[in-house]
Amino acid sequence: MKVSAKNLPGPIRDVDLRLLRVFKAVADCGGMAAAELELDIAMSTISRHVKELEQRVGLILCRRGRGGFSLTAEGQQLYAAAEQLLGATDGFRGRLHEIRQGLGGELHVALFEKTASNPAARIAQALGDFGRRAPGVHLNLHVGSIAMIERGVIDGQFQLGVIPEHRRSESLCYDELFDETMWLYAGAAHPWFATSQEPDTRRHWGALRSQALAALGYHSPNLAIAHEHRLLRRATASDQEGVATLVLSGAFVGFLPDHYAESFVRQGRMRAVNPGQLSYRCRFSSIHRRSPGLPRAAEVFREALIEAHR
Repeated sequence: MKVSAKNLPGPIRDVDLRLLRVFKAVADCGGMAAAELELDIAMSTISRHVKELEQRVGLILCRRGRGGFSLTAEGQQLYAAAEQLLGATDGFRGRLHEIRQGLGGELHVALFEKTASNPAARIAQALGDFGRRAPGVHLNLHVGSIAMIERGVIDGQFQLGVIPEHRRSESLCYDELFDETMWLYAGAAHPWFATSQEPDTRRHWGALRSQALAALGYHSPNLAIAHEHRLLRRATASDQEGVATLVLSGAFVGFLPDHYAESFVRQGRMRAVNPGQLSYRCRFSSIHRRSPGLPRAAEVFREALIEAHR
């Protein structure tokens, strides 16, 4: 398909924002058919909008056919730029709504996974308090990896994030909230699950270097501890659900939050190995952009988070 640029680059118009929102929804849903419900418009209209956007920017953004839907390299770059632009636009509209009507608009908050079962995490309490103080705000909760949350906060996609700290960015501000304990776990079929043949005291950091470790694949306290103790990472998971599944296989050991692993322990499917030594703690913090300042709704929720964990 040959395309030629009509109006872009140049001033961003309402029609451009509308087409970019359609394109982003199609990319997020993985295709035009799947985006029908999300956008509540016919697939033929969605296809026409995507073609119009391609003509306006002079680029082929996606490929669709028997092989399925996929973004081109240019489409992936435009998607990232559209996320930034639309996030900034939504932020502006939220600020304008606040100025005109008080607390209102939308608030996007991103949480690291598996925080709900942590008794030290009082995020739900903060959400309840925020809902009473700002009933006119539509709250959007997202769950993701540390890198996704940091990037989304810096880009303006999320106003606030809650992550385990691993390194601090100069672009972000941090409010310490709560801690989490990570223990090493072995599945029922793993040799380290049994305690009768070899006491836990022989399961130490040096011995762990000879074991196949399942660990998170992105920069995190989990990855840092593996590097610090020179552990052999034999399997990589994108989230802690993946680590737990690998541990349950019996072929790997892995670090998991004690509160999350508790149900597996009760079922006899895994157990903590020498938690007195093979463990570490994570500090969770709320993060937001250093500049520009937080919208009023985001500042109210930040205050609720800090008060709930004080």
